[in-house]
Amino acid sequence: MVSGGQIDVESRPSGRLTDHIGLGVLAARFHRDLLEEVINATGCRERRKRLLPAHVMIRYVIAMGLYFDESYEEVMRLLVGSLRAMGSWVDDWQVPTSAAISQARTRLGVAPLAQLFERAARPLATSGTKGAWLARRRLMAI
Repeated sequence: MVSGGQIDVESRPSGRLTDHIGLGVLAARFHRDLLEEVINATGCRERRKRLLPAHVMIRYVIAMGLYFDESYEEVMRLLVGSLRAMGSWVDDWQVPTSAAISQARTRLGVAPLAQLFERAARPLATSGTKGAWLARRRLMAI
């Protein structure tokens, strides 16, 4: 709530953003079919079976934005734990080293993430969405 130019601290969610938005939400928003379309369109599909395929690395880069204060390995643990909970992961998989993750990010490149952003970044609020508008202007930041 805003009163007298002050933001009411009581109405703001507490904690980190990641306490309120889990990786399952991201998996639902960026579904596997969309990731596969982006991978095919940008030609970044791996030529051989890898420990860190392109679709995992796209989700990993998104997760890095949410868990910016965690190490490479911890972000991967969080991502894989979320995928495992959704039944989308093999149980005997081991977290790769930082070097392996870095190499996989380099192989992925920028193009698939740029295309994913272009295809998926849309305002979700409608004119009737409560709290999404201020003085007839759509709020676009958290």
